[in-house]
Amino acid sequence: MSEHVYKLIELTGSSPTSSDDAVRVALTKASTTLRHLHWFEVVQTRGQIENGKVLHWQVTVKVGMRIEHVSDE
Repeated sequence: MSEHVYKLIELTGSSPTSSDDAVRVALTKASTTLRHLHWFEVVQTRGQIENGKVLHWQVTVKVGMRIEHVSDE
């Protein structure tokens, strides 16, 4: 089994649709500039309420990015 090292970053995505969509927004946006995203963990979920209904979701996730191995060869 290969040995891997991961860098942990924290992202917050938002969506008027759902908490799941807020996670997707964060990961999709991050994947446009970051490589080797491998896993995520939801660490916080919040929402905005208006007139007794959820208006907007915000979800914070920790994301594991695998650090590239550079060969000495």
